[in-house]
Amino acid sequence: MADGESTMESLRKWVVENKLRTVGCIWLSGIGSSIAYNWSRPNMKTSVKIIHARLQAQALTLAALAGAAAVEYYDRRMNLESKDDRYSNQYLAQAHKD
Repeated sequence: MADGESTMESLRKWVVENKLRTVGCIWLSGIGSSIAYNWSRPNMKTSVKIIHARLQAQALTLAALAGAAAVEYYDRRMNLESKDDRYSNQYLAQAHKD
């Protein structure tokens, strides 16, 4: 946490910089945990276990992609607002000098 950033802010910055890595890690952890869960259920065929694991990991990946899109939207909106503030402050400063 450099420069007094909160944990959520530093996590948000990391996700913005590493979107595909984030989604890939979520997919990998989702498929691994789903396979582990399905293998603990003895009354299912192996093919059904694999299909269920894939479907569950796919749903988790779609949720991760939606989350990455939301973070990207939020980041772009915040950057536009900060640029607007910077430019408006610059013009107001020049207007006061004249």
